[in-house]
Amino acid sequence: MENLISLVNKLQRACTALGDHGEESALPTLWDSLPSIAVVGGQSSGKSSVLESVVGKDFLPRGSGIVTRRPLVLQLHRIDGDREYAEFMHVPRKRFTDFAMVRKEIADETDRQTGHGKGISSVPIHLSIFSPYVVNLTLIDLPGLTKVAVEGQPESIVQEIENMVRSFIEKPNCIILAVSPANQDLATSDAIKISREVDPKGERTFGVLTKIDLMDKGTDAVDILEGRSYRLQFPWIGVVNRSQQDINKSVDMIAARRRERDYFSNTPEYKHLAHRMGSEHLAKSLSSIWSLLLNQESRVSSLL
Repeated sequence: MENLISLVNKLQRACTALGDHGEESALPTLWDSLPSIAVVGGQSSGKSSVLESVVGKDFLPRGSGIVTRRPLVLQLHRIDGDREYAEFMHVPRKRFTDFAMVRKEIADETDRQTGHGKGISSVPIHLSIFSPYVVNLTLIDLPGLTKVAVEGQPESIVQEIENMVRSFIEKPNCIILAVSPANQDLATSDAIKISREVDPKGERTFGVLTKIDLMDKGTDAVDILEGRSYRLQFPWIGVVNRSQQDINKSVDMIAARRRERDYFSNTPEYKHLAHRMGSEHLAKSLSSIWSLLLNQESRVSSLL
């Protein structure tokens, strides 16, 4: 399985180097044939926090408006020992051990491709993270869906982002990780809306519910998490991310995960679901799905 994961990772990097990275094409491409897990969500969905919780590191640029302006192909590699480091495809033979510098490099490389404005590009950034604390997994983080253009952006940006996201998730061998906030009506979820367009039966959509701890008093997300409000092929997973105040205070991921476990274990409405809630369970579930997806896509081996 590790050899197959390595093969897909290499093929993804080769596709990007050759200019094949998921844009619309009249003919099938190598990129289209590769299995993938794409992360989709609105700008205020907590998508970045979910990814950082899965990795266990602060490494993504933050700010207002559209922060993710290029697809980020995030390849996680579980290794022995206690060293943790990151590598970018566009900076060969350089290891990043300071994850604040990883965040800066993502922002700088985005600007190199798109300029210092608010534009977007479909050319992916490839980031590999090596750590004994991650699961073997590859995710594609896509720009957050938005409803309005902000200052400095063309009015077309809303449709451009939607078109880019759709071009990735409409592939039949793409698992859609749809991130939705629990403190908003699920019917208005950007992630669910676009996922439903390309996967109407929910057969390859994986629902993640954020901000459960921020719901109005007297309400809960049990109907969603148990699949009664909107049923998907995969069980919904709820997470409790760090708040902005936690991030400002540099609350580490270990403490955040402990608090997340305590929240689900000690909240009466969620006690019976606690065993399948939280960031750690999400990471393990995604790793299992990724392995299953690669096994099903046995034709990948024939692409060499």
